Amino acid sequence: MSFLPISRQNMQEQGIEQLDFVYVIGDAYVDHPSFGHAVISRVLQAHGYHVGIISQPDWKDADSINILGEPRLAFLVMGGNMDSMVNHYYVSKKRRSTDAYTPGGVMGKRPDHAVVTYCNLIRRTYKNKPIIIGGIEASLRRMAHYDYWSNRFKHSILLDAHANLISYGMGEKSIVQIAEALDSGMDIKDITYIPGTVFQTKDLSLAYDPVILPSFDEMKQDKRKYAESFRIQNENTDALNAKTLVEPYPDGVYVVQNPPQEPLSRQEMDDIYDLPYERTYHPVYEKEGGVPAIQEVQFSLISCRGCFGACSFCALTFHQGRIVQSRSHASILNEAEKITKMPDFKGYIHDVGGPTANFYHPACRKQLKSGTCPQKQCLWPKPCKNLDTDHSAYLKLLRKLRELPKVKKVFVRSGIRFDYIMQDKNDAFFKELVEHHISGQLKVAPEHISDRVLYYMGKPEHCVYEKFIGKYRKLNERAGKNQFVIPYFMSSHPGCDMKEAVKLAEYLRDIGHTPQQVQDFYPTPSTMSTVMYYTGVDPRTMKPVYVPKNPHEKAMQRALMQYRNPENYQLVKEALYAAGREDLIGFDKKCLIKPRQIKKTGRKSKNKKTGR
Repeated sequence: MSFLPISRQNMQEQGIEQLDFVYVIGDAYVDHPSFGHAVISRVLQAHGYHVGIISQPDWKDADSINILGEPRLAFLVMGGNMDSMVNHYYVSKKRRSTDAYTPGGVMGKRPDHAVVTYCNLIRRTYKNKPIIIGGIEASLRRMAHYDYWSNRFKHSILLDAHANLISYGMGEKSIVQIAEALDSGMDIKDITYIPGTVFQTKDLSLAYDPVILPSFDEMKQDKRKYAESFRIQNENTDALNAKTLVEPYPDGVYVVQNPPQEPLSRQEMDDIYDLPYERTYHPVYEKEGGVPAIQEVQFSLISCRGCFGACSFCALTFHQGRIVQSRSHASILNEAEKITKMPDFKGYIHDVGGPTANFYHPACRKQLKSGTCPQKQCLWPKPCKNLDTDHSAYLKLLRKLRELPKVKKVFVRSGIRFDYIMQDKNDAFFKELVEHHISGQLKVAPEHISDRVLYYMGKPEHCVYEKFIGKYRKLNERAGKNQFVIPYFMSSHPGCDMKEAVKLAEYLRDIGHTPQQVQDFYPTPSTMSTVMYYTGVDPRTMKPVYVPKNPHEKAMQRALMQYRNPENYQLVKEALYAAGREDLIGFDKKCLIKPRQIKKTGRKSKNKKTGR
């Protein structure tokens, strides 16, 4: 098997006169199962369709979209593995200098709001050709949403992009159903029934048993209406119990979201990851130094998808869903053996996981029959009594991987839910994690230490983290190891005022940790936290929540986390006064900063001995 065509010459070499789909992507073309465009294109290919790739077209040149000719069925458009705006900008809205998904790490090879720009570029030449958009950028903007970068409330991306359909979520099932419908001769306007899709219409009868959300105009005028709408959307992210959602727009237009596609079975997951990926970037990029993003995933294994963790600032529930789906041991081991035969493999499997590494099966047995609980979370604010806390299958997988020839070490680097570990009465996984799967330091994300802030974050109480750390240290002692924990904390999350920020600084003082980097809360589309940021209310309760928005206040909260940095002195001092914590300015070991001596000005004092 070879790479998919990226030129007319490639099409001729592969005996393709016309492609069925032309896939326009904002990333470099990397044929690896960690890249969404690779998965969708290989799935379509496995079902008999010819797919070609246009990577990072010049959006200022209409001809850049024509290099593969007109597709027989449709254009597919994806902004990239990352949202193009997150890819381009720090939370400060300052532009990033590199892009790991572009050859050579060069920044600026894709436009802002890439999906909308690419679709409008296609429409300039192909007025009536179907356009289906997908990936993280389209999926999280599928309904009206707050856009942090422009500070505006925006339409569904379907309308702004002038596309015909959104295939939201992971999309493997829905894209095949779309392809089959188009191939059978159906008009794109009649494809309104496929799970995991969003379409627009003026005929409300096309929406089956719908829930009517607040209209776009209502939400734009009243932020609380948007919070109400998001709560409903958040309760309808499960394929087994979600309703069809309808968002009204002016001029009688409706944006209709069908329920999500069903979770993949284990066999379906295996089939997708067993497809013949080249597992690297297209060789055309070699002269530019390759694609940096491959380094993080080339020797890693995806074992699962979906997450029941409920973090408010994460959009995984909206994109992958809450029901965890996993691959069989045989499929993962088969992929691992392929990795060991790669020329650059040094004996280290860098990661075995997914959104949350130690979630390898659904949260409880009833989910696959009845779906997830719409108004309850599995781990937050307390673990559900029905939670199936069992690491045994994941642990057996890690043991099998450790036994493979040529494998020296298997690391677990994707997120670990420490509260889930602490619910497991059997310490076997935790013990072997410490003994075999940590490269000197374990990275975990408690995010904060204030229970009030953690509540808004959808994270466990701080005492759970403290118990985890205590157990981690004991297991290290028993194993004769001296491995550290690197905790990740977040500043300026909704609910965090200056007093809570100071509490975090005091905790960092007490554990002797200074974060090298500080993550300020980043309001990305379709997260619970972003809705709090924009509306000032918690959609789960509709009660007001404090939101730090002032740039200077956010700078003070960031500075508190790095209070030892002399450059942050003035900001830290101002923050302490704002919080009424002047007691932390002094010479006591509990103080964060010392008073600075005021330099005296004017005439020099007389010499006490000479009087001069």
